[in-house]
Amino acid sequence: MTDFTIASFNVKNLIGADSEYYRFMSYTPEEYAWKRDWLADQLVTLDADIVGFQEVFEDSALRDVIALADQYGEEQNEFSIPDGSKRYRKRAIFRKLAYRSYRDAAVAFAPNIHDGDPGHRRPGLAIVSRYGFEGSPEIIQDLGKPLDIPFQDGDAEGGYFRISKLSRPILKARVPINGHTVTVFNCHLKSKLGEYMRGPDGTAKEADLTRYDPVGRALGSARAAMRRMAEAWVLRGAIVAELRAGHPVMVLGDFNDADNAVSSEIVSGEHPFKNYEWMLRHDAEHRGDRYSEAENIQITEDIEAVRLHSAERQFVQKSLRDMVFTAAFGGVYESIDQIYMSRHFMANSPDSIGEMEYFSVFNDHLTDGSHPEAPYNKLASDHGQIMAHMRLKGGA
Repeated sequence: MTDFTIASFNVKNLIGADSEYYRFMSYTPEEYAWKRDWLADQLVTLDADIVGFQEVFEDSALRDVIALADQYGEEQNEFSIPDGSKRYRKRAIFRKLAYRSYRDAAVAFAPNIHDGDPGHRRPGLAIVSRYGFEGSPEIIQDLGKPLDIPFQDGDAEGGYFRISKLSRPILKARVPINGHTVTVFNCHLKSKLGEYMRGPDGTAKEADLTRYDPVGRALGSARAAMRRMAEAWVLRGAIVAELRAGHPVMVLGDFNDADNAVSSEIVSGEHPFKNYEWMLRHDAEHRGDRYSEAENIQITEDIEAVRLHSAERQFVQKSLRDMVFTAAFGGVYESIDQIYMSRHFMANSPDSIGEMEYFSVFNDHLTDGSHPEAPYNKLASDHGQIMAHMRLKGGA
């Protein structure tokens, strides 16, 4: 058996000092030093074997944070781990306390193809793995040929929604662990911020709050939701391809939606009914023409084979807890950062290669954003970090 941990960490606009990322937004050297220090501390606390990072503008800034985390972690080990002269050095508690360096870890960075000039930057994401990678990680963002999602109005053609590029990249990496190769997807789906049409001068009329346009802003939210669900569909296609190739899958990141939202359910897949024998067949010829017992078994297996399972939901069911949140704004607490896993990580599955033993949420730093003097509003992350503690059987 091998124990490993996998975490999702939205670092909130990670970029070096004196670099304007959004309009008029940058960090002074002092602010960057504070942010780097906080992120490194948090990374030491996580001490995860695989970490998916979101909102990374610069690869160099992330490596800077990782290097500082290693420095802090090694200092912590010197203080808390007994040396070889102590008879109690082998006790399990000290193994649990020990920080493991990322010095030999592999780092994959996916820049955003929409990234622009200072003031118009767009963030990418990254995966850090102490197990390295099998092959080269893959970036999914420019889809090449545009994908059209068609609609119908009754029997008539009802237009379509077209997507040719994702708002942020999806990073796919294969990670070798204990004789198994696990495909890890890191994503940051379109936010709930409204998407408005901008004129030649680069401005959108809906952004002018002195001339508040409620209908126009609602349409902006609708565009954002459609884009988020289209991106979820693209991610779902990549997930299913891996599952049908027989690869265990873990998906993590900032979904910008709770796990019961439509976009999250697109990523995870359908939940099968308990029994399809009661359901009228799709090609029914009379009212009693229902699916057979054999077809019920086949349909259920086809759905379960490509379905993902929420780490958070497993934890809540096991622990009888119901207070998990990873974002807070204006008094609303939500869980929008997710870790999903294929049935290969479910103990009772015929394909099981391991299971989740525990789920950690690091959210003590979050405020609800209502007070401008809240200490971490700019320099810490505005997301909680989540981590799944996994136990994996040995592979071939």
